Amino acid sequence: MPITIADVAARAGVSKTTVSRVLNGRGELDAATEARVRRVIDELGYVPSARAVSLARGRTGVIGMLVPSLTWPWTGQVLQGAVDTVESGKYGLMLFTCNQGDGSMRQFASQVDAKAFDGLLVIEPEGTLDYITELHAAGLPVVLIDDRESRPQFPSVATTNRAGGRQAALHLLELGRRRPLVVSGTPGFGCVTERTEGFTEAFAEAGFPVPAEALLDGDFTLESGRAAVARAVAGGVEFDALFAHNDLSAAGAMQALGEAGRVVPRDVAVVGFDDVDLAALTTPPLTTVRQPLREMGVLAARMLLARLAGEPFPTEPVVIPTDFVVRGSTAPQA
Repeated sequence: MPITIADVAARAGVSKTTVSRVLNGRGELDAATEARVRRVIDELGYVPSARAVSLARGRTGVIGMLVPSLTWPWTGQVLQGAVDTVESGKYGLMLFTCNQGDGSMRQFASQVDAKAFDGLLVIEPEGTLDYITELHAAGLPVVLIDDRESRPQFPSVATTNRAGGRQAALHLLELGRRRPLVVSGTPGFGCVTERTEGFTEAFAEAGFPVPAEALLDGDFTLESGRAAVARAVAGGVEFDALFAHNDLSAAGAMQALGEAGRVVPRDVAVVGFDDVDLAALTTPPLTTVRQPLREMGVLAARMLLARLAGEPFPTEPVVIPTDFVVRGSTAPQA
């Protein structure tokens, strides 16, 4: 059986608290007692767990990260940025997903109660913002990595969804496209509202308001993009451009356009959002609004590590602007 701190305490004739103080250099101890405890540790070959030592020091050396699912196309880029930064700061990362719904959240809550990590990074699983806000209010340092325009009551790193939608619209207008179709993301998400408003406002300002029948609900999936375009074509909606709220639904839209005999970009210019790896691999490669995904993960992790080092959190959300990447899916109106 492994040697425990209780074995050391019994052999040295001291309490477990005394052994812990010797291991962690805490408290004033008699030199002879400390020497005796260290001698017993050497004799027994006792090796304290790193976790036990960290907890005794009031820190775990671990950052928690809560995400909805690893299947979201852009989660991996955010996660990689966060992991690289956390590990560079000599912390470990404990990852939680919500793949099992309430069961996943119960498991996460048990680790919160056990104080298994020192701070938390969050890509908000739907319906959890109030709970995360309570954790922060109770003293757990939290940073939200947000693309939904949630604007929580704790620190967050976000991007410019409205400006990104506007970038997409201005590009299409410059190409002479006047009849866009919009395939949105999941209704109710703040980023969906922001992206749609930024896009439609730019078209309206140019004198080409987007009709209601050209605004189609999606859910950020490839199939929703394909189905939305199929419905528009079957319904006789006229369009020469398409803006999808993410690259995955844009790829599905391009698939449906091909099935309908529409050539991209000759007949329909297509713009996505995110600039995940898929965007450069579609045929033709996808023009898209680049969301600074890895940078968001890096900056959020830096903010959290700085807070754990004693620095204050920023008082306002930190916003990183989007970029625009032009590829072969857009071209001037023939």
